[in-house]
Amino acid sequence: MQSEAPPLLAMRDIAKSFPGVRALKGVHLTVHAGEVVALLGENGAGKSTLMNVLAGVHADYEGTIERDGVRARIHSPKDAQRYGIGMIHQELNLVPELSVAENIFLGREPKTVRGTVDRKAMDKRARELLAGLGLSTPPRRLVKNCRIAEQQLIEVAKALNLNVKLLVMDEPTSALADAEVRRLFTVIRDLTAQGVGVVYISHRLEELEEIADTVTVLRDGAYVGHRAMAETTRAELIQLMVGRPLGELFPRRPGQHSGGDIRLQATGLGYNDPDGGPSLHGIDLTVRAGEIVGLAGLMGAGRSEVLQALFGHYGPRAYGEISVDGEPYRPRTPGYAIRRGLALVAEDRKAQSLVLANTVRFNGSLAALSRYRNPWRTVNKRRERIAVAEQVESLKVKTPSLETHVGNLSGGNQQKVVLAKCLLTKPSVLLMDEPTRGIDVGAKAEIHALMDELAAQGTAIVAVSSELPELIGMCDRVLVLCEGRLTGEFHRDPARGPVAEQEAILTAAMDRETVTVTVNGTNGNDR
Repeated sequence: MQSEAPPLLAMRDIAKSFPGVRALKGVHLTVHAGEVVALLGENGAGKSTLMNVLAGVHADYEGTIERDGVRARIHSPKDAQRYGIGMIHQELNLVPELSVAENIFLGREPKTVRGTVDRKAMDKRARELLAGLGLSTPPRRLVKNCRIAEQQLIEVAKALNLNVKLLVMDEPTSALADAEVRRLFTVIRDLTAQGVGVVYISHRLEELEEIADTVTVLRDGAYVGHRAMAETTRAELIQLMVGRPLGELFPRRPGQHSGGDIRLQATGLGYNDPDGGPSLHGIDLTVRAGEIVGLAGLMGAGRSEVLQALFGHYGPRAYGEISVDGEPYRPRTPGYAIRRGLALVAEDRKAQSLVLANTVRFNGSLAALSRYRNPWRTVNKRRERIAVAEQVESLKVKTPSLETHVGNLSGGNQQKVVLAKCLLTKPSVLLMDEPTRGIDVGAKAEIHALMDELAAQGTAIVAVSSELPELIGMCDRVLVLCEGRLTGEFHRDPARGPVAEQEAILTAAMDRETVTVTVNGTNGNDR
């Protein structure tokens, strides 16, 4: 009788230390050919560290790694590539000043017979890879001009361009809408059908239920357990991750706080992107005190552009009639928006919201420094420190001190610092672009509870999310965009209009014609 083939990958007793921190303690991971293994754990549990060991980023570690039953010596990224291991990192590993095709082929550029770079071949192959992911981005567009969701798919294309036997995907869908996720899952299933093993890291439990065969859970750098995905439940996985039962992920109830005065109203909001990116065409938006309004849509639909237009990123290029708390408002600059009571949690916290090389104190007070000025216009350090410390305590930010560099915090704690920065401006309207992107389920629950608390205090919230369960679970209304146009409006409360359901939202997101738009409770037609 033929013996069973050894696993594609076996990591045993992996340990890794950094100065003062034991990041991994005797961790095990096994992946078979054609299998998708979900790697689950809170931020700081050791998932990325373990995968960086596998990818050769961390050369110094304890334990053993086997590929197809043979000891593998992986101490550099080149070693990992030699063993057929590819990795899509959570922190995008692209060169902004190079083109899409140049990033996909970086270090592996095809050559012509004359020995020059064969750009035509690069462009052709890049188009093929991107098309397979549903992306039509020109191969010669600079990566710095691509949106974060496009960059995420470019990272996937870059990995697929390698002849991988084992592919690690660290939060590959954190900026993707549902339709892009579906396409990515099709690619994953094609790979596993060819015998490729996949390690899939995600905080979206509903994704893991759909794509993963098994799940390995880490907590505080240690191996906790391994389960067949079909034989476990979300509640069990959450308890394995956090070591305790977790309260309700979506604490909001229909119409809980949403009957207040109008905080934000926009009529005919528009913006034409001179670079050919997503534009906006006549968006009508009303948000009341205590209301959470969600914006849904596919990549490029204009969701982030609505928030950026309202926050003054486009200056006079944005048009339409806008009022804040009943007073006319022109979104001139972000500074002016803050003074008028708006705050923005940006989509890419590291590039747009935080100064990673500076401290928690510096970042927390950055948008509200004018509140802590002395009469002679210097910053009152004591008042600043007290204010930031109060927010850090209130938001339960895990940081050694206020002088810790934000870049050293986990993703969830970085996001809490972004929220602290926004809340210190005392906004009446809070704009949130992917507020729970790339953070673990425990931090998500805390941010959802904070959103509900802010709404209870009368703050109006507009939230963009690629996770439909999050929008449905947290929002009083969900507005759907397609190609910069409003194509649907759905409600939590059936008495107020069409109910927010995933199928209906996706239908509206893929239809340029208005499916169901209600204005002040009345069905409307295409504008």
